[in-house]
Amino acid sequence: MLTRLGWGIAVLSVLLYAAGAWLGYAEPVVLATGGLVAVVAAVLWTLPRPRLTVRREITPDRVARGEAAGGVLHVTNTGRLRRAGMRAHDACGADAIDVELPGLRPNRPETVRYALPTDRRGEIPVGPLRLVRADPFGLARRVREYGDVQNLLVRPRTVGLPLMPSGRNHHLEGPTTDTAPAGTVTFHALREYVVGDDLRYIHWRSSARTGTLMVRQLVDASLPQTTIVIDTNENAYPDPDDFELAVDAAASVAAGASAANFPVRILTGDGPLVETRGGPHDIELILDRLAVLKAHDVPHEALDVARRVRAGGSLVVLTGARGEISRAGTLRRRFDRVVCVRIRPEAPGPGLPGIALIEMANLDELRAAWAGAVR
Repeated sequence: MLTRLGWGIAVLSVLLYAAGAWLGYAEPVVLATGGLVAVVAAVLWTLPRPRLTVRREITPDRVARGEAAGGVLHVTNTGRLRRAGMRAHDACGADAIDVELPGLRPNRPETVRYALPTDRRGEIPVGPLRLVRADPFGLARRVREYGDVQNLLVRPRTVGLPLMPSGRNHHLEGPTTDTAPAGTVTFHALREYVVGDDLRYIHWRSSARTGTLMVRQLVDASLPQTTIVIDTNENAYPDPDDFELAVDAAASVAAGASAANFPVRILTGDGPLVETRGGPHDIELILDRLAVLKAHDVPHEALDVARRVRAGGSLVVLTGARGEISRAGTLRRRFDRVVCVRIRPEAPGPGLPGIALIEMANLDELRAAWAGAVR
């Protein structure tokens, strides 16, 4: 309960009292008595246990890196006396947040808002929340914990990027999925007629057999899959912020393809990170997976993992190392289009035949260069 200052004054007062009594001086005894009285008063100040209900919210609990997120503290004094001099200490990852509370009147809810740091991507534990009541001189304090640890998910930032076309049609008569966009290329299935369907697509034989109007569902089966390879080798990025920028770029590419209803596959040196069938609803899943991605000493090169997956579509390689760019040329025959994105290069690198090279230092440069690569 005593702080370092409180313990110091208590010990000094005891020594001063003993010295004054032994030497027969009244002044040290009076000073020591005053110090001990102050320490006892501080303990009595913080001794009563306040009757409080405390609830903390994180809003929103998912944000892009750099966006605003905050904690909302709801405190109600359920006792009969007014409580003052209380502070809240909330932990957010490695940071500590100090929140000053107003005087708490009986049965009157108070709401306090405070900002949470979102400059680093990841799943950040928030809490435990501690309420501290201290005396005015800081000699004693009482700390109580409330609530559980909650998580704030800081996801990568994104910019709007158009879909990278594959430049080739695949599987014109092959299998497809219900998430493929409607078109006039490939027969997919029969389904019941709904108002607005083209009458030319009614399958009369099946309609006569089932007694229900059935129409042929035609889809465009040439969905170009976007394969994104992120180099997670920590040695490829001289600055940790370079890896953050690589993840932001990967998230932007993946979000653009998903928003256009096309499948996305993300690979790292540890293997596949996420694979989606295509659709705006996939963006949330992709961003959640990328939020917790970390650079480390990987067991395999990400490009080696890309050689073992199904070929076709567009390949986007993100790295900070020049050597990975040259190795990407060996994958040119497996994919219809290859784009290499190099993060903050020290010097411009040479291009490779058949590969679009983008060198970027921020997301605005990526957006401008991506538009040229798409064209």
